[in-house]
Amino acid sequence: MSKIEWKKLTPVGTLDWYIKWFASFIILIGMALTSINLTPFNLYFHFVGVSGWLIVGLMWHDRALMVVNSVAAMIFLMGILRYYFGGAYP
Repeated sequence: MSKIEWKKLTPVGTLDWYIKWFASFIILIGMALTSINLTPFNLYFHFVGVSGWLIVGLMWHDRALMVVNSVAAMIFLMGILRYYFGGAYP
């Protein structure tokens, strides 16, 4: 049986590398906070995480990352604003 070799496509230790891993970790914290229903802290973490990935998308000139994460950032920002300025939360 042959062994599958994984080839890295992105460099390690560059600014975009640090941002993407930091943003990914922050999003995971946001997910954990969502699972225990800790609003609005989950929204803060998600907003920071997707904003980080938006920055990475801009650095990479990757339209898919830019579109998905700019929309996600707006959704989380709207959730934060709704939490403080109106709307029903338990």
